[in-house]
Amino acid sequence: MILVQAAQIAKSFGSHRVFTNLSLIIQEGQKVGIVGVNGVGKSTFLKILTGELAPDAGEVIKARELSLSYLAQDGGLESGHSIWDEMLTVFTPLIDMEKKLRAMERQMSKTSMGECASKQLLESYDNLYALFKSQGGFDYETSTRMVLSGLKFAGTDLSTPVNTLSGGQKTRLALARCLLGEPDLLILDEPTNYLDMDNLAWLEQYLKSYRGAVLVVSHDRYFLDSLVRIIYELTPSGLTRYTGNYSSYIQQKAVLIAQQLKDYNRQQAEIVRQEEFVRRNIAAKDTTRRAQSRLKALGKMDRLERPGRERRVALSFNLTRPSGMEALQTFGLDIGYAGQPLAGGLDLQINRGERVALVGANGAGKSTLLKTIADKLAPLAGRVTLGSHVRLGYYDQEQHGLHGDKPVLHELWDRYPNLDEVDVRTVLGRFLFSGDDVKKRVANLSGGEKSRLALAALMLRKANFLLLDEPTNHLDLPGREALEEALDGYPGTILFVSHDRYFINKVATRVLELSNSEISSYLGNYDYYFLKKVEREQQAVKAINTGPVRVESAEKRNYLLRKEEERQKRMRRHRVEELERVIAELEDTISRLEAELLLPEVYRDYVACQVRQGELEEARSNLHDHMEKWLGLVED
Repeated sequence: MILVQAAQIAKSFGSHRVFTNLSLIIQEGQKVGIVGVNGVGKSTFLKILTGELAPDAGEVIKARELSLSYLAQDGGLESGHSIWDEMLTVFTPLIDMEKKLRAMERQMSKTSMGECASKQLLESYDNLYALFKSQGGFDYETSTRMVLSGLKFAGTDLSTPVNTLSGGQKTRLALARCLLGEPDLLILDEPTNYLDMDNLAWLEQYLKSYRGAVLVVSHDRYFLDSLVRIIYELTPSGLTRYTGNYSSYIQQKAVLIAQQLKDYNRQQAEIVRQEEFVRRNIAAKDTTRRAQSRLKALGKMDRLERPGRERRVALSFNLTRPSGMEALQTFGLDIGYAGQPLAGGLDLQINRGERVALVGANGAGKSTLLKTIADKLAPLAGRVTLGSHVRLGYYDQEQHGLHGDKPVLHELWDRYPNLDEVDVRTVLGRFLFSGDDVKKRVANLSGGEKSRLALAALMLRKANFLLLDEPTNHLDLPGREALEEALDGYPGTILFVSHDRYFINKVATRVLELSNSEISSYLGNYDYYFLKKVEREQQAVKAINTGPVRVESAEKRNYLLRKEEERQKRMRRHRVEELERVIAELEDTISRLEAELLLPEVYRDYVACQVRQGELEEARSNLHDHMEKWLGLVED
């Protein structure tokens, strides 16, 4: 069943055309992602789909009685209610139904009612009770607590007024309210903002098992990889559909660009050949008509545009000299602010060339630790020791080091006065500041522009030890890829804080987890860290449940369990691979049928449309059955 269909959507603001001719279909239960560079119009397109904005051309068709929830980017709740009361507004019909049931119960307890009236009341009560139960009347409070717990409100006083919360908490509450509504279609604009890794993992699992459809705009590539199975890329030239997750989209896009470049080169060669023929034959009496014919054909030819990658940051990190082998050590380090210690007794060592990711819950002290190492904050106790010849380069996620009253050009030039103006402008051009952009005041820059300016300043420092605090915040996907490539070729040492799990997987060789004033070290990237963390938690739970056992019997039992688990895993793996092959084929079939339904010769032909719709419903049913089987195996 089609939930939403957008056809030939166009939108402009004044003389600025945002996009034109955008078409999209969202089917029941689909998980769909939209990607694109900053400023291309993703949020505007979502607002048109939800009805908040009207398109200049085209139309949006929605299924009858479609229920839809929309989370705007940074769209926090504003309410005078308490957290708990605000969440319960989602269930107002159920609460009203519950009140009516209680009133009926009180009425039935009266002995003065006649038999006929009593029978009629009992029948009405039974019908209302059945409806109340079927719509989750006995579960809504449990669901509310579960969602609030998953979004880190478990330890919060739920009587707290919403208006007293921070911006991040309000955004998480808005997300919670969207999820609790369980609509047919969830439209989420950057839902992973303000979520730590535990929140992200919970949200992914929740949305993967969500029965409704999800349309999400996100820069979180790990999130897109885990959740979506269809990607739409929005570019200035239009909307392109890819089947698969984010990694699959990247591969398919590379193949598509290669084919487009091949077609472009072939056409250019043909144009040159025809132009040469015209040049040689236009003046000759016996061939002039043929030359004129070819010249006319060239004039009517649809010229292909040369495909190319998006204009993106040209970033590279170098260093003036390497540091000593031991780049950093801390001894009994206590960090925090006056009267507010965050973590204590921290001992760590980072060697030259390591790429270390620092992770942990929000508020654990990760940014504070980086500021203490960078000497932006004084330690409460203990000490920080830098290795020989260490030259630090610090990237602050809040960009406090930038001067809002300066133009972009002088912000960078004043830091490096030995450079010529031409050199400074060249560097700024590499970071997408061209023309009059360099005259903008820093205070008037967007978050992404400030991030690019801070990275430009960091690049010119040529430090051999980079401290990066959330470096991917405000960067679009091409910007994040450019940063990853630059760090991949960097010969120095890196310590960074990030919630971007895809980025951690690309960059990190070690993960440090800061929790409960302790630092735990995991050799490897994010996936390895997550796997080992789960294993440790499972072992801890198992130790609590089993208690002390004889060493001999435990070893034997563990050996037998491992052998059986390995056999079961092999069987499940083979079955999963087979199901994934069938699922991929069904998704391709569905994509083909959906595309055919948009063809004029099909949607104008009732019989052809009905045939394809029947095939589509059958394919979707098969896909749902296979996905249920696949999900069961994967969860096991």
